[in-house]
Amino acid sequence: MTREIDRSPARLSSALSLTAGAVAWATSALTGALTLAAGGAGFLVLLVGVVVGSRRGVTLGSAALLAGALAGGLTSGAPYLLLPGVMAGVLAWDLGEQAINVGEQLGRAADTTQLEVTHAAASSVVAVGGGGLGYAIYLFASGGQPMAALVFLLVAAVALTSALRN
Repeated sequence: MTREIDRSPARLSSALSLTAGAVAWATSALTGALTLAAGGAGFLVLLVGVVVGSRRGVTLGSAALLAGALAGGLTSGAPYLLLPGVMAGVLAWDLGEQAINVGEQLGRAADTTQLEVTHAAASSVVAVGGGGLGYAIYLFASGGQPMAALVFLLVAAVALTSALRN
């Protein structure tokens, strides 16, 4: 009697993705009603994506969270809200993709805790390092540039990360 392997997304990475998504939503919620709505919609799409294992859902939800954080940063002019929101939006996408990958390749029943924690820690270090570097560049090289300069720097970093991943 053979038992079918459950290829659903891994639970730990799914939970971590949703936690990062909640952080991104919370930072955008602090900046206005429109960004609250964009972040909320993004979080719901991310939730559906990680529950059903939809890469498109994870990507679209994370993109909406990221857009909400970027829009909130532009409207509020507060880098202390913009940076965590952007980093959390990117982490939500990365960890959601990891949950789907682990589920597809190893199955939900496999003990993948160490793998998932290691991936989450490494991704968090990269996100915080990239955000810190971007903020340092903004502070020291901005010469009084508006917050939009930091937003566009972060958009370029996300685009570069996405291009390198593919």
